[in-house]
Amino acid sequence: MKTELINVSPTRKEIKIEIEPEQVRSTFDRVSERYAKLAKVPGFRPGHAPQSVVRTRFKGEIRGEVLRELVPDAVNKAIGEHSLATISEPDVHLDNAEALERFGEVPISVKVNVEVLPEVKLEKYKGIDAARRLRPVADTDVDRMIEGLREASASLQPIEDRAAALGDTVTVTFHGKFLDQPDEEDINAEDVDVVLGGEGVQQEFTDNLVGVRPDDKKTFVVDYPEDFSAKGLAGRRIEYTATITAVRTKELPEVDDEWTKSLGDEFDSVRTLREKIRADLETRAASEADQGTRNEVMRKLLATHQFEVPQTLVEQQTSYRLETVVRDMIGRGIDPRSTEVNWEGARNELKVQAEEDVRATMLLEQIAEDEKIIVSDEEVEAELDAIVAASRQPKEQVRAALTKDGGERSIAHRLRNRKALDLLVENAKVAEEEWSETEETEVRSQNSE
Repeated sequence: MKTELINVSPTRKEIKIEIEPEQVRSTFDRVSERYAKLAKVPGFRPGHAPQSVVRTRFKGEIRGEVLRELVPDAVNKAIGEHSLATISEPDVHLDNAEALERFGEVPISVKVNVEVLPEVKLEKYKGIDAARRLRPVADTDVDRMIEGLREASASLQPIEDRAAALGDTVTVTFHGKFLDQPDEEDINAEDVDVVLGGEGVQQEFTDNLVGVRPDDKKTFVVDYPEDFSAKGLAGRRIEYTATITAVRTKELPEVDDEWTKSLGDEFDSVRTLREKIRADLETRAASEADQGTRNEVMRKLLATHQFEVPQTLVEQQTSYRLETVVRDMIGRGIDPRSTEVNWEGARNELKVQAEEDVRATMLLEQIAEDEKIIVSDEEVEAELDAIVAASRQPKEQVRAALTKDGGERSIAHRLRNRKALDLLVENAKVAEEEWSETEETEVRSQNSE
């Protein structure tokens, strides 16, 4: 067997294989003999038909079996001969059709295309210039968190001395008729809470329910926009008859020591609550600043290490990113099938990011290799404990699922790359710089990727 390796690109190789006629004839004779022993040919007793007759009658089957026996073995040997670490199934093509007509007389030529990991040549990766920008925590940040806690503690109180106004919650039983298609089944919904002027509330509801009191009835028409979030209502014209069952207003608690004590045993006063909130915000800001530094170090490393990456890995990472987007939409209550999303365009955009993901992973793997970074069983176990805590599932159940999917190896791989990035940050030249709104947006965007 003769082989020739052609370097198409750093990630794509072509192997030309030539299987000698002697090997083809030997395999052809052996397969033909087996067919002669087993084949049933009219006019001959089983196993007694001449090989020439068998070869003519089962010409296609015998050739197919010979090729199935010779070609995969030749491809595997050629890949091993050239020490290629392939990352996808070889793409195999017969290169000379005449070999099928002159079986065993001329060599069988095969062309094989394979994808491989490129050689990663590391340039400078220590001493990268980077910045750390710490977001300051202001009193207004603390106030905003306290306001959120007040909102969470708010209660709805019935209104008895006035009619409904903006900001009130009106509880309504609806009966709706489709005016554009009168034969369509009516809408009936009981005890629906409508926040007058609230986000996402159609203006017609607010306009017609301001001023109502319990037991009032109102009839009005709602024209839903074409891009309305509920697909069944988008672009529809509906006449609603609304029966008011309750009108309530939101009451926020006073910010005093009594309220703070209701939030937990660790709070005995407004002062301790503010101190705890500030400490938490400062911890979060420090974490964001550290992450921003890591992101910048990684960006600069990528900028100085541009190389071709295997498209198979890019496609896999693109699919993973797309699945993450879909899961996020579902988690936010959005049906991906009901939104007018240009999925092809989205995939193309994600592919650019996915290519950087793959390049970053390959760089970190090479750095980990050069720096002889290892991950201990104890570190893998600690990471597994963190996964268990986040998933709130029994440890053995999580371990079983990870073992089945090769997850424990994945954990070790992820930890090794994380330690490689830690090494880059530890050896970077990090300067403290003033924080900006742009920096916060950038860190949040990259953390969500």
